[in-house]
Amino acid sequence: MKYDLKRIMLSAWKNYRKNDISFAEALHRAWLSAKAEEINAERIERSKAAAGVAEETNTWSGWKKLGYEVIHGSKALFGCALIWGSKGDGAIYKASFFGRSQVQEITA
Repeated sequence: MKYDLKRIMLSAWKNYRKNDISFAEALHRAWLSAKAEEINAERIERSKAAAGVAEETNTWSGWKKLGYEVIHGSKALFGCALIWGSKGDGAIYKASFFGRSQVQEITA
């Protein structure tokens, strides 16, 4: 797999400026996150297929970044364990995914 080195360096600088850590640690975390992306994408696809979901899905925060909000009371269609490299420890966390039919555009 080819990595986007520019994006990794930009992420490292962002983490370095945002957190009180050394640049070496920020770069380490950026690489962990980049390596986890492929693994996470595979885990999401497997969980989505196992749940029999065909529609577009995203996490609650993912939908929010795209300008949508999850409709109150909606239940996640599926969940899976993902690697979170931004803290530098490669911890596993449980992510819940909601479908396109469960969100609405955020109105100002």
